[in-house]
Amino acid sequence: MALIALGLNHLTAPVSLRERVAFPRETTAPALTKLLTEPGIREAAILSTCNRTELYCMVETGAERVPADWLHRHHDLVNRGTDEFLYRHHDADAVRHLFRVATGLESMVLGEPQILGQVKDAYALARDAQTLKAPLDRLFQNTFAVAKRVRSETRIGASTVSVAFTAVRLAERTFTDLRKACVLLIGAGETIELAARHLAEAKVRRLIVANRTLNNAQTLATRFGGYAIALADLDKHLAEADIVIASTASREPVLRREQVAAAIAARRRKPMFLVDIAVPRDIDPAVAELEDVYLYTIDDLRQVIDENLRSRREAALEAEAMIELSVDHFMGWWRALDAHNPVVELRRGAEASRDEALAKARSMLARGKSPEEALAFLANTLTNKLLHAPSANLRAAAQRGDDDLLRAARRLYDSTPGAERER
Repeated sequence: MALIALGLNHLTAPVSLRERVAFPRETTAPALTKLLTEPGIREAAILSTCNRTELYCMVETGAERVPADWLHRHHDLVNRGTDEFLYRHHDADAVRHLFRVATGLESMVLGEPQILGQVKDAYALARDAQTLKAPLDRLFQNTFAVAKRVRSETRIGASTVSVAFTAVRLAERTFTDLRKACVLLIGAGETIELAARHLAEAKVRRLIVANRTLNNAQTLATRFGGYAIALADLDKHLAEADIVIASTASREPVLRREQVAAAIAARRRKPMFLVDIAVPRDIDPAVAELEDVYLYTIDDLRQVIDENLRSRREAALEAEAMIELSVDHFMGWWRALDAHNPVVELRRGAEASRDEALAKARSMLARGKSPEEALAFLANTLTNKLLHAPSANLRAAAQRGDDDLLRAARRLYDSTPGAERER
């Protein structure tokens, strides 16, 4: 069995490719289910953010290529053109990579805190899709513990740095005094909320929030003293905006070239500054061809971000040391789960019994049986299945006078630590 981490990110692939391989939240669970039907795939989780798409898989020996093959087919990527952008990590390197991702060491903004929440979301989706078992589930639990320790024991998150903050800083460079600027925010998610908070702190002159769901836009605008509009009314207000910051979950651009061209004409060629921090992109790349328009994508934020990293680099070195120790601990646990370890067979047998009983209980519910009947069946069936083999073997041991096995069983099943030693 091997652990594979496969993916691409802002360091290895342009945004045009990242948006093609992104997994929207609503499609992740079905994708995981399909991935688990591939030969040799035992467990899987998908992490997909604006800056990365990664697959974490437990695979049988010989199936190491399967995740990459599936990724190409799933996204209709012909001729395997993404191979040069993909990175692959195996076993300890895969563990280390996930630890680094969750602590923000692999982020565009070093140490940014949002990534941990995104990793937790990826874990929750995989758990709900039932594509996790002991090794990968344990890895994610360890990941959360490592990230928490790094956050609490180092200054990795001491400076206020995020993609949203960086977008606002970039806008400040263009408009020296944001108190004279009108800013249009497109979207109402966490990134836009962070941008709105930074803009409010900078006392921006006017704040407009546009979103497909007007209620969400109103909630956010009210919190920061802005004005809410529906996305359908974007053309009516676009010409007012000196600065546009966009971050939605749309699969298609929400702001197109002709819309911006009309707004620039209405502004009498007064420049407009746009920052697109969404993947897939919210603003048509052709907008950059217009005169008096300055369009920046998430990849363009790197220069500004670099200026905010100095205070975090020393903390990153401390984090690296913590991660290495944690990698060693996890790999020690994982090596114990080899083919000759009875714990492996015990757990596999228990999981098989659980899956079989659960399938039958679900079938009972589908046939109209009450939840109480299904639960009683599940409890009784699991109890009988899990205790049948040990009970039969212990009876046989008692009949043949195998005192060593009986003493070992007593030690194994006694719930009081050290009880056997006291007898």
